[in-house]
Amino acid sequence: MKAITITLAALAAGSLFAMAAEPAPAPGAPAATEYAPRDFSKLLGMPGFSGTALSNHFKLYQGYVSNTKLVLDKLNAMVAEGKQADPACAELRRRLGWEWNGMRLHELYFENLGGTNAPDEAGALHKKIVRDFGGFDAWKKEFIGVGKMRGIGWVILYEDTANNRLINVWVNEHDVSHLAGAKPILVMDVFEHAFMPDYQLERGAYIDAFFSNIDWSVAEKRMGK
Repeated sequence: MKAITITLAALAAGSLFAMAAEPAPAPGAPAATEYAPRDFSKLLGMPGFSGTALSNHFKLYQGYVSNTKLVLDKLNAMVAEGKQADPACAELRRRLGWEWNGMRLHELYFENLGGTNAPDEAGALHKKIVRDFGGFDAWKKEFIGVGKMRGIGWVILYEDTANNRLINVWVNEHDVSHLAGAKPILVMDVFEHAFMPDYQLERGAYIDAFFSNIDWSVAEKRMGK
C-alpha cells in the first residue's frame, strides 16, 4: 500500500520524477524500453524564437521522453509481477497517453519548424488546402483562429486519410481531442511555455513567428503516409 501511495501522489503532483528511486526490474520483466530525445538544436537562432525559450522547450520535451520510458518500464515490471489489477498500474496506464503524446507532439512541432520558404503552390499540400478550405488564406485564418482560442493545448492540421480531407483541430492537454486514425500534418504548440518567454501574453505575435518559420517540405512529406 505504501508503494501505491507514493506512486499516486507523484502522479497527482504532475511529475514522475517525484517518485522514489527505481527498484530492480522484476524477474521476467521485458528489457528496458529504449527511448532517447532527439536533437533539435539546429533550430537555435531561428528568427522570433530566443535561445533561452528554445533551450527550455527542448528540456521540457526531454522530460516527456524520460517519463515515457519510465511509465512503460514500470508497467512492464508491474505486469511481470502480476500487478495488472493494482490501482497504481491503472493510473500509469492513464498517464501513458499524456507522456507519450507530450513526447511525440513536441517532435512533430520541432520537425515542422526551421523553414524559410513559403509553401509550394504547386505542391499537393497547398492544393489540398485550397480545395478543402476555399483558399490558402482562408485556411490560415481558421488555423490562427483556433490557435487564439482560450486555453492551452495544440493546433493540428489533420489529414483524414479515410475521406481524404484536411481538418483544423484543437487538441487539449496532449491526449484529449485527437481524431482517431487521422494523420497530423502541421503541429503548433500553444501551451504557455511555447510563447510566454518571448511574447508574454501576445500569443498572436508568437503565431506569426511560427508561420514565418514553418518547414512546409516536412508538412508535405507527412501527407498520405
